[in-house]
Amino acid sequence: MHTQKKSCILATKNQGKIREFKELFSDMGIDFLSLNDVEAPPEIVEDGESFFENAFKKAKTISEHFGVMAISDDSGLEVDALGGRPGIYSARFAGEGASDEENYLKLLQELEGVEDEKRTARFRCVMVVYRPDGKWIKAEGSLEGVITREPRGTKGFGYDPVFLVPTLGKTLAEIPMEEKNKISHRARALHALRESIEEIL
Repeated sequence: MHTQKKSCILATKNQGKIREFKELFSDMGIDFLSLNDVEAPPEIVEDGESFFENAFKKAKTISEHFGVMAISDDSGLEVDALGGRPGIYSARFAGEGASDEENYLKLLQELEGVEDEKRTARFRCVMVVYRPDGKWIKAEGSLEGVITREPRGTKGFGYDPVFLVPTLGKTLAEIPMEEKNKISHRARALHALRESIEEIL
């Protein structure tokens, strides 16, 4: 076991993400702070060409600014029939400041007339842990699914109501949060990260 607690900043203000991290790494001797706990974090423009570039930039910027280890993730939805879009633009697919509903309705609109077997998609998440001395590791997770023809379910957020998990026969918005958190792309990336984080502690 680690004798002293390592400090690490999670490059997010999202309470759900913060809780997931703390739960999964509770026995690792890491003291997690988030961007809610630090003063004046630097503004970061996510202008990368990939999930990895965005996650790397966030982790590196936060780590170097505060002089401690930082963890960041970037994730989104890749739809095969749209050539991998919306991808890194998932959160703003229908425009800057678009609501979840506007985003998934635009997606359904773009997929109109696409037959069921070609509506395959995946949620992908890339996480990067960066240390102020320049050492870093990354981990990835993905969840395969199919885009439905209309939204189903009231749980979850983002594209969950239109993302069907074939093995469950339900959309992510139709399953309880605890269940979703076990199978999600972020959960899978977190587990992969847990396997390799010892290298960098």
